[in-house]
Amino acid sequence: MTPQFHPFLINDPFDDPGLYIDFLFERRAILFDLGDLSNLSARKLLRVSHIFVSHTHVDHFIGFDQLVRTCLGRDKRIRLYGPSGFVEQIEHRLAGYTWNLVENYPTDFTVVAVEVDGDGSALSAEFHCREGFHRSAGRSFMVDYGLLLDEENFSIHCACLDHRTTSLAFCLEEKQHVNVMKNRLENLGLEVGPWLADLKRAVLQEKPDDTIIRASWKKAGGYEEREMKLGDLKGQVLQVVPGQKIAYVTDVVFSPANAGKIVTLAHDADYLFIESTFLNEEADRARVKCHLTAAQAGSLARQAGVTRVTPFHFSAKYNGEGYRLERELTEAFVGGAAASIRLQK
Repeated sequence: MTPQFHPFLINDPFDDPGLYIDFLFERRAILFDLGDLSNLSARKLLRVSHIFVSHTHVDHFIGFDQLVRTCLGRDKRIRLYGPSGFVEQIEHRLAGYTWNLVENYPTDFTVVAVEVDGDGSALSAEFHCREGFHRSAGRSFMVDYGLLLDEENFSIHCACLDHRTTSLAFCLEEKQHVNVMKNRLENLGLEVGPWLADLKRAVLQEKPDDTIIRASWKKAGGYEEREMKLGDLKGQVLQVVPGQKIAYVTDVVFSPANAGKIVTLAHDADYLFIESTFLNEEADRARVKCHLTAAQAGSLARQAGVTRVTPFHFSAKYNGEGYRLERELTEAFVGGAAASIRLQK
Protein backbone atom coordinates (compact mmCIF):
# COMPACT_ATOMS: atom_id res chain seq x y z
CA MET A 1 0.00 0.00 0.00
CA THR A 2 1.40 3.39 -1.00
CA PRO A 3 0.86 5.86 1.87
CA GLN A 4 -1.03 9.01 0.92
CA PHE A 5 0.43 11.13 3.72
CA HIS A 6 4.14 11.69 4.35
CA PRO A 7 4.90 13.34 7.74
CA PHE A 8 8.26 14.76 8.78
CA LEU A 9 9.52 17.10 11.49
CA ILE A 10 10.57 20.44 10.02
CA ASN A 11 13.45 21.00 12.43
CA ASP A 12 15.98 19.19 14.58
CA PRO A 13 14.47 17.86 17.87
CA PHE A 14 16.31 20.64 19.76
CA ASP A 15 14.79 23.37 17.57
CA ASP A 16 11.27 24.76 17.11
CA PRO A 17 8.46 22.19 16.90
CA GLY A 18 6.61 21.69 13.64
CA LEU A 19 5.31 18.76 11.60
CA TYR A 20 4.87 18.97 7.82
CA ILE A 21 2.49 16.43 6.27
CA ASP A 22 2.80 16.16 2.50
CA PHE A 23 -0.01 14.75 0.36
CA LEU A 24 1.44 12.26 -2.12
CA PHE A 25 -1.27 12.54 -4.78
CA GLU A 26 -2.04 16.26 -4.47
CA ARG A 27 -0.02 19.46 -4.62
CA ARG A 28 -0.94 20.07 -1.03
CA ALA A 29 0.33 19.85 2.54
CA ILE A 30 -0.72 20.72 6.08
CA LEU A 31 1.28 21.90 9.09
CA PHE A 32 1.04 21.11 12.77
CA ASP A 33 2.58 24.14 14.55
CA LEU A 34 4.16 27.23 13.09
CA GLY A 35 7.62 27.66 14.59
CA ASP A 36 10.78 28.47 12.62
CA LEU A 37 10.02 27.65 8.97
CA SER A 38 13.46 28.43 7.51
CA ASN A 39 14.00 24.76 6.60
CA LEU A 40 10.95 24.83 4.31
CA SER A 41 11.36 26.12 0.78
CA ALA A 42 8.83 28.62 -0.56
CA ARG A 43 7.56 25.87 -2.86
CA LYS A 44 6.80 23.59 0.09
CA LEU A 45 5.25 26.39 2.12
CA LEU A 46 2.97 27.35 -0.76
CA ARG A 47 1.58 23.81 -0.81
CA VAL A 48 0.14 24.30 2.68
CA SER A 49 -3.63 24.72 2.84
CA HIS A 50 -4.30 24.30 6.59
CA ILE A 51 -2.19 25.00 9.69
CA PHE A 52 -3.00 23.71 13.16
CA VAL A 53 -1.27 25.63 15.98
CA SER A 54 -1.03 23.96 19.38
CA HIS A 55 -0.64 27.31 21.19
CA THR A 56 1.02 30.65 20.59
CA HIS A 57 4.23 30.45 22.59
CA VAL A 58 6.87 32.04 20.38
CA ASP A 59 8.56 28.77 19.35
CA HIS A 60 5.24 27.46 18.03
CA PHE A 61 4.06 30.61 16.25
CA ILE A 62 7.03 32.72 15.13
CA GLY A 63 6.73 31.35 11.58
CA PHE A 64 3.46 33.20 10.97
CA ASP A 65 5.31 36.24 9.62
CA GLN A 66 7.29 34.14 7.14
CA LEU A 67 4.07 32.47 6.03
CA VAL A 68 2.42 35.83 5.32
CA ARG A 69 5.47 37.18 3.52
CA THR A 70 5.68 34.11 1.28
CA CYS A 71 1.99 34.17 0.40
CA LEU A 72 1.62 37.90 -0.30
CA GLY A 73 0.69 38.55 -3.93
CA ARG A 74 -0.56 34.97 -4.34
CA ASP A 75 -4.10 33.91 -5.02
CA LYS A 76 -4.13 31.75 -1.91
CA ARG A 77 -6.42 31.04 1.02
CA ILE A 78 -5.00 29.48 4.20
CA ARG A 79 -6.96 28.32 7.23
CA LEU A 80 -5.27 28.42 10.63
CA TYR A 81 -6.62 26.76 13.79
CA GLY A 82 -5.62 27.48 17.37
CA PRO A 83 -6.88 27.63 20.96
CA SER A 84 -9.11 30.24 22.59
CA GLY A 85 -8.00 33.81 21.80
CA PHE A 86 -6.32 32.76 18.55
CA VAL A 87 -8.44 34.95 16.24
CA GLU A 88 -7.56 38.10 18.15
CA GLN A 89 -3.88 37.16 18.16
CA ILE A 90 -3.93 36.72 14.37
CA GLU A 91 -5.64 40.11 14.11
CA HIS A 92 -2.95 41.80 16.21
CA ARG A 93 -0.09 40.17 14.32
CA LEU A 94 -1.46 41.37 10.99
CA ALA A 95 -2.16 44.84 12.40
CA GLY A 96 1.52 45.21 13.29
CA TYR A 97 2.37 45.94 9.64
CA THR A 98 1.45 48.73 7.23
CA TRP A 99 -0.72 47.61 4.31
CA ASN A 100 -1.26 50.86 2.42
CA LEU A 101 -0.44 49.48 -1.06
CA VAL A 102 -2.13 46.09 -1.03
CA GLU A 103 -5.37 47.31 -2.62
CA ASN A 104 -3.46 47.33 -5.91
CA TYR A 105 -2.51 43.66 -5.72
CA PRO A 106 -4.06 41.56 -8.52
CA THR A 107 -4.73 38.73 -6.07
CA ASP A 108 -6.32 38.57 -2.63
CA PHE A 109 -4.35 36.38 -0.23
CA THR A 110 -6.77 35.46 2.55
CA VAL A 111 -6.16 34.21 6.09
CA VAL A 112 -9.01 32.38 7.81
CA ALA A 113 -8.48 32.01 11.55
CA VAL A 114 -10.42 29.55 13.71
CA GLU A 115 -10.18 29.29 17.50
CA VAL A 116 -11.49 26.39 19.57
CA ASP A 117 -12.43 26.49 23.23
CA GLY A 118 -12.42 23.60 25.66
CA ASP A 119 -16.22 23.45 25.72
CA GLY A 120 -16.38 22.83 21.96
CA SER A 121 -17.36 26.37 21.00
CA ALA A 122 -15.47 27.86 18.07
CA LEU A 123 -15.08 31.23 16.40
CA SER A 124 -13.79 32.09 12.92
CA ALA A 125 -12.88 35.30 11.11
CA GLU A 126 -11.34 36.22 7.75
CA PHE A 127 -8.55 38.65 6.90
CA HIS A 128 -8.23 39.74 3.25
CA CYS A 129 -4.99 41.18 1.89
CA ARG A 130 -6.70 43.66 -0.45
CA GLU A 131 -8.67 45.00 2.52
CA GLY A 132 -5.51 45.65 4.51
CA PHE A 133 -6.13 42.48 6.52
CA HIS A 134 -8.89 44.15 8.50
CA ARG A 135 -10.92 41.60 10.39
CA SER A 136 -14.11 40.56 8.62
CA ALA A 137 -17.20 39.63 10.59
CA GLY A 138 -16.80 36.07 11.81
CA ARG A 139 -19.15 33.35 12.88
CA SER A 140 -19.59 31.20 15.96
CA PHE A 141 -20.23 27.47 15.81
CA MET A 142 -19.70 24.25 17.75
CA VAL A 143 -16.96 21.67 17.20
CA ASP A 144 -18.30 18.17 17.89
CA TYR A 145 -15.90 15.69 19.45
CA GLY A 146 -12.91 17.86 18.55
CA LEU A 147 -13.54 17.53 14.80
CA LEU A 148 -11.77 20.49 13.18
CA LEU A 149 -11.69 19.41 9.55
CA ASP A 150 -13.74 16.77 7.74
CA GLU A 151 -12.87 16.12 4.10
CA GLU A 152 -13.61 13.31 1.72
CA ASN A 153 -10.39 11.40 2.35
CA PHE A 154 -9.43 12.37 5.89
CA SER A 155 -10.40 14.19 9.08
CA ILE A 156 -8.48 16.10 11.74
CA HIS A 157 -9.43 16.05 15.42
CA CYS A 158 -7.98 17.94 18.34
CA ALA A 159 -7.78 17.51 22.11
CA CYS A 160 -7.46 20.40 24.57
CA LEU A 161 -4.53 19.76 26.92
CA ASP A 162 -3.18 21.63 29.94
CA HIS A 163 0.10 23.54 29.58
CA ARG A 164 -0.92 26.17 32.12
CA THR A 165 -2.67 27.48 29.04
CA THR A 166 -4.59 25.43 26.51
CA SER A 167 -2.34 23.45 24.17
CA LEU A 168 -4.03 21.58 21.34
CA ALA A 169 -2.95 18.11 20.28
CA PHE A 170 -3.92 16.98 16.77
CA CYS A 171 -4.63 13.79 14.90
CA LEU A 172 -5.01 13.30 11.15
CA GLU A 173 -6.91 10.17 10.21
CA GLU A 174 -7.39 8.89 6.68
CA LYS A 175 -10.91 7.49 6.43
CA GLN A 176 -10.04 4.53 4.23
CA HIS A 177 -7.22 3.76 1.88
CA VAL A 178 -8.33 2.51 -1.53
CA ASN A 179 -5.55 0.68 -3.35
CA VAL A 180 -5.85 -0.28 -7.03
CA MET A 181 -4.29 -3.64 -7.92
CA LYS A 182 -2.97 -2.89 -11.39
CA ASN A 183 -2.35 -6.53 -12.32
CA ARG A 184 -6.02 -7.34 -11.78
CA LEU A 185 -6.98 -4.22 -13.69
CA GLU A 186 -5.02 -5.52 -16.65
CA ASN A 187 -6.62 -8.96 -16.35
CA LEU A 188 -10.01 -7.33 -16.90
CA GLY A 189 -8.72 -5.47 -19.95
CA LEU A 190 -8.90 -2.13 -18.14
CA GLU A 191 -6.25 0.57 -18.07
CA VAL A 192 -5.37 3.31 -15.63
CA GLY A 193 -6.79 6.77 -16.15
CA PRO A 194 -8.58 9.66 -14.44
CA TRP A 195 -11.62 7.41 -14.03
CA LEU A 196 -9.86 5.68 -11.13
CA ALA A 197 -10.26 8.85 -9.04
CA ASP A 198 -14.03 8.62 -9.60
CA LEU A 199 -13.94 4.96 -8.62
CA LYS A 200 -12.09 5.68 -5.37
CA ARG A 201 -14.41 8.59 -4.61
CA ALA A 202 -17.45 6.35 -5.05
CA VAL A 203 -15.98 3.86 -2.57
CA LEU A 204 -15.15 6.54 0.00
CA GLN A 205 -18.64 8.00 -0.35
CA GLU A 206 -20.06 4.48 0.23
CA LYS A 207 -22.20 4.56 -2.90
CA PRO A 208 -24.37 1.46 -3.63
CA ASP A 209 -22.72 -1.51 -5.31
CA ASP A 210 -25.00 -1.16 -8.34
CA THR A 211 -23.60 2.33 -9.07
CA ILE A 212 -22.33 2.42 -12.66
CA ILE A 213 -18.67 3.39 -13.08
CA ARG A 214 -17.55 4.53 -16.51
CA ALA A 215 -13.97 3.41 -17.10
CA SER A 216 -12.27 5.31 -19.90
CA TRP A 217 -8.71 5.73 -21.01
CA LYS A 218 -6.79 7.21 -23.88
CA LYS A 219 -6.00 4.99 -26.84
CA ALA A 220 -4.39 5.65 -30.20
CA GLY A 221 -6.89 7.59 -32.21
CA GLY A 222 -9.29 8.33 -29.34
CA TYR A 223 -10.68 6.91 -26.11
CA GLU A 224 -11.94 3.50 -25.03
CA GLU A 225 -14.79 3.25 -22.53
CA ARG A 226 -16.50 0.50 -20.55
CA GLU A 227 -19.19 0.49 -17.90
CA MET A 228 -19.03 -1.72 -14.82
CA LYS A 229 -20.83 -1.91 -11.50
CA LEU A 230 -19.06 -0.51 -8.48
CA GLY A 231 -19.53 -3.75 -6.54
CA ASP A 232 -17.79 -5.77 -9.27
CA LEU A 233 -14.83 -3.42 -9.38
CA LYS A 234 -14.52 -3.36 -5.58
CA GLY A 235 -14.39 -7.13 -5.48
CA GLN A 236 -11.94 -7.57 -8.33
CA VAL A 237 -9.49 -4.67 -8.54
CA LEU A 238 -9.61 -2.77 -5.25
CA GLN A 239 -8.17 -3.33 -1.82
CA VAL A 240 -9.87 -1.21 0.85
CA VAL A 241 -7.94 -1.01 4.12
CA PRO A 242 -7.92 1.30 7.15
CA GLY A 243 -6.17 4.58 6.39
CA GLN A 244 -3.17 6.19 8.03
CA LYS A 245 -3.38 7.88 11.39
CA ILE A 246 -0.87 10.56 12.45
CA ALA A 247 -0.93 12.14 15.92
CA TYR A 248 0.98 15.17 17.20
CA VAL A 249 1.36 16.06 20.90
CA THR A 250 3.47 18.83 22.38
CA ASP A 251 3.74 21.14 25.39
CA VAL A 252 1.67 19.34 27.99
CA VAL A 253 2.04 18.58 31.68
CA PHE A 254 1.90 14.91 32.70
CA SER A 255 -1.41 14.41 34.51
CA PRO A 256 -4.18 11.79 34.52
CA ALA A 257 -6.53 14.08 32.59
CA ASN A 258 -3.96 14.91 29.90
CA ALA A 259 -2.74 11.33 29.67
CA GLY A 260 -6.26 10.01 29.10
CA LYS A 261 -6.88 12.51 26.30
CA ILE A 262 -3.54 11.75 24.62
CA VAL A 263 -4.06 7.98 24.70
CA THR A 264 -7.57 8.37 23.27
CA LEU A 265 -6.49 10.77 20.52
CA ALA A 266 -3.45 8.71 19.46
CA HIS A 267 -5.07 5.27 19.83
CA ASP A 268 -3.64 2.86 17.23
CA ALA A 269 -1.88 5.67 15.34
CA ASP A 270 0.66 4.72 12.69
CA TYR A 271 2.79 7.70 13.73
CA LEU A 272 2.92 9.53 17.03
CA PHE A 273 5.11 12.63 17.20
CA ILE A 274 5.35 13.54 20.88
CA GLU A 275 7.45 15.98 22.88
CA SER A 276 10.13 14.47 25.12
CA THR A 277 11.58 17.53 26.75
CA PHE A 278 13.32 16.16 29.88
CA LEU A 279 14.81 12.94 31.17
CA ASN A 280 12.69 11.21 33.78
CA GLU A 281 15.31 11.92 36.45
CA GLU A 282 14.04 15.50 36.17
CA ALA A 283 10.34 14.68 36.36
CA ASP A 284 9.80 17.35 39.02
CA ARG A 285 11.34 19.99 36.77
CA ALA A 286 9.22 18.76 33.87
CA ARG A 287 6.10 19.14 35.99
CA VAL A 288 7.02 22.73 36.92
CA LYS A 289 7.73 23.54 33.26
CA CYS A 290 4.54 21.73 32.15
CA HIS A 291 6.35 19.36 29.79
CA LEU A 292 6.70 15.59 29.40
CA THR A 293 9.72 13.48 30.16
CA ALA A 294 10.91 11.01 27.55
CA ALA A 295 9.79 8.09 29.73
CA GLN A 296 6.33 9.60 30.14
CA ALA A 297 6.08 10.11 26.38
CA GLY A 298 7.14 6.54 25.67
CA SER A 299 4.69 5.17 28.23
CA LEU A 300 1.83 7.13 26.65
CA ALA A 301 2.80 5.86 23.20
CA ARG A 302 2.82 2.30 24.51
CA GLN A 303 -0.62 2.66 26.11
CA ALA A 304 -2.02 4.20 22.94
CA GLY A 305 -0.80 1.19 20.95
CA VAL A 306 0.90 3.28 18.28
CA THR A 307 3.03 1.64 15.59
CA ARG A 308 5.93 4.08 15.75
CA VAL A 309 6.79 7.02 17.97
CA THR A 310 9.08 9.97 17.22
CA PRO A 311 10.31 12.24 20.04
CA PHE A 312 11.01 15.95 19.59
CA HIS A 313 11.15 19.29 21.48
CA PHE A 314 14.25 18.35 23.51
CA SER A 315 15.45 20.75 26.20
CA ALA A 316 18.61 22.62 25.20
CA LYS A 317 20.27 21.40 28.41
CA TYR A 318 20.71 17.99 26.70
CA ASN A 319 22.41 19.43 23.63
CA GLY A 320 24.72 16.76 22.26
CA GLU A 321 22.95 14.10 24.35
CA GLY A 322 19.72 13.67 22.44
CA TYR A 323 20.41 9.94 22.31
CA ARG A 324 19.66 9.76 26.05
CA LEU A 325 16.15 11.10 25.53
CA GLU A 326 15.61 8.80 22.55
CA ARG A 327 16.84 5.79 24.53
CA GLU A 328 14.62 6.55 27.52
CA LEU A 329 11.57 6.95 25.32
CA THR A 330 12.33 3.69 23.49
CA GLU A 331 12.72 1.77 26.73
CA ALA A 332 9.34 2.97 27.96
CA PHE A 333 7.71 2.34 24.60
CA VAL A 334 8.87 -1.25 24.27
CA GLY A 335 8.17 -2.04 27.92
CA GLY A 336 11.52 -1.62 29.63
CA ALA A 337 12.13 -0.34 33.13
CA ALA A 338 10.97 3.17 32.35
CA ALA A 339 7.54 1.82 31.34
CA SER A 340 6.62 1.62 35.03
CA ILE A 341 5.50 5.26 34.84
CA ARG A 342 2.04 5.33 36.42
CA LEU A 343 -0.63 7.57 34.97
CA GLN A 344 -2.26 8.04 38.34
CA LYS A 345 0.69 10.14 39.51
